[in-house]
Amino acid sequence: MKRFFIGALAFIGALSILFVVGVVGLLMLAAASKPGVPSNLILELDLQQPLPEYTLDTSLAGAFGEEPTSLRDVVEGLEQGARDPRVKSLVVRIGQPGSAAQVQELRDAVKAFRASGKRAVAYADGFGEAGNGTGAYYLASAFDAVYIQPSGDVGLTGLVMETPFARDAFAKLGVKPEFAKRAEYKNAVNSFTDESYGPYQREATEAFGGSLFRQVVKGVAEGRKLSEDEVRALIDRAPLLGQAAVDAKLVDGLRYRDEIHDELKREAGEGAKFLYVDKYLERAGRPHQTGSATIALIYGVGEVLRGKSQSNPLSGGQVMGGDTVAGAFRKAVEDPSVKAILFRVDSPGGSYSASDTIRREVQRAREAGKPVIVTMGTYAASGGYFVAMDGDKIVAQPGTLTGSIGVYNGKFVTSELWAKLGVNFDTIAFGRNATFSSSDQEFTPEQRAQLESELDTIYLDFTSRAAQARGMPLEKLQAVAKGRVWTGEDALERGLVDALGGYPKALELAKEAVKLDKDAPVRVVVFPRPRPTGQVLSELLGKHEADNSDDEAGSQATVSARLMEQVRAVYRVGAKLGLTGPGAEGRALYAPLPEVRW
Repeated sequence: MKRFFIGALAFIGALSILFVVGVVGLLMLAAASKPGVPSNLILELDLQQPLPEYTLDTSLAGAFGEEPTSLRDVVEGLEQGARDPRVKSLVVRIGQPGSAAQVQELRDAVKAFRASGKRAVAYADGFGEAGNGTGAYYLASAFDAVYIQPSGDVGLTGLVMETPFARDAFAKLGVKPEFAKRAEYKNAVNSFTDESYGPYQREATEAFGGSLFRQVVKGVAEGRKLSEDEVRALIDRAPLLGQAAVDAKLVDGLRYRDEIHDELKREAGEGAKFLYVDKYLERAGRPHQTGSATIALIYGVGEVLRGKSQSNPLSGGQVMGGDTVAGAFRKAVEDPSVKAILFRVDSPGGSYSASDTIRREVQRAREAGKPVIVTMGTYAASGGYFVAMDGDKIVAQPGTLTGSIGVYNGKFVTSELWAKLGVNFDTIAFGRNATFSSSDQEFTPEQRAQLESELDTIYLDFTSRAAQARGMPLEKLQAVAKGRVWTGEDALERGLVDALGGYPKALELAKEAVKLDKDAPVRVVVFPRPRPTGQVLSELLGKHEADNSDDEAGSQATVSARLMEQVRAVYRVGAKLGLTGPGAEGRALYAPLPEVRW
């Protein structure tokens, strides 16, 4: 029977291999007949969902370029289109554009596109539809014109910061959170231990939200040519239905998609075609791919954990693996063509040791004469800031969640919960602190003292390194640390970052660091470099070798593991069918992103 199952699994695996080979052939055929860029073009973009920062090249889908359009793709697509005479205008449907920092990166790209003299139009069924559409409208306000359907509304209702507190729920379940933190603003554990905002968490959350709110008001006022007082008054009146939104000068008209497209085609002239930004970028090519100097681009996305970077094909989440990112830095340093490094960080933090592994390679790159310019996305907090702080320059968006220079650690004690379920654990331990991380027993007084001592050591190390990296006295750094999060705008005022902006600003600073002119051509190359398709196939499918041993269970496990990888590979190639994609590790440098509803 076992041999039958092994044979069946091997047969299914062979079919998977044949399917993948067929996909490869079709993709190669499609690549050979890739169409060109129309001579009269309107760029189109659909922002119904937030854009991913980066898709790891660890899947068959990634090898074939099937990963979703990234934030950088859009930024560089609009940059390329701005200087392409074939491109006449841009039209974007806006739905859920993402975090404040993502919206600001997109706003910057749209404003740069408009600065070339080309028109940009935004539309939506409605901004919010009885919900909060503030973030979507904030993005739309950067365009020349904004339209909604006659049935739509503008839910420019402001920002809401929400934090769940589960202390009472844990108590009812019989779960006791045993945590400690440094320092008073390190609020990650408060959701486990408190029932509402305490004074420090409330202060920090109100300050963070207030800063974001002011940024939104200012952006909308500038984009719609209104005063900030007028915008605040409109926010307090919203949501506004169609004609009321037109009368308030928040939108330029009530139109359907087809009417907007027809108008843009008339403006562009005879033969105008629409092309999505990602397809345009594929055909026209990326900017920054010429010149003798190479700028390495390294991504640090997701929770920081030890080991390799990885992604979950079902959740879409990513892990910033300390080994992978450190290795990318070493490769970039060893490459003689690389003159500087752009380090894109988008992380809430994670493992202290993994963060330090990456920080050390940032330091070594600078010592090797390769300037490191950090560009921060949605957040660079706690361990995310730890990996970034040694860069030559740090660039953040005004809305980037920044800082959280602090540490926490602890455990959940679940013995009472199990007892309620009729499960009792009996423990035999060898070593006084063998139960240190056990979920069955509370910390002893000696273990609690050990935990507190470790946190003191880590916090002093974090703040000391940050002070040295940022060139400020330890006391000044610690005054803005304490585990507190800041917006990028507020972090700039406190010396935690050097400039506001996104990819273009970071690239400008990288050129400046290696004494190149602002307009000098350079090649931006992602490290680690994408692997050849054959290598990805080999790793995903594995090489089936005859197993002559008698260990049928081991053979079955091997075949099953390989089959699972094959299925996942095919699954991701077929992402359009609706299937998508981190592990967890005890973490000490971590800051959860406050939930902002806008």
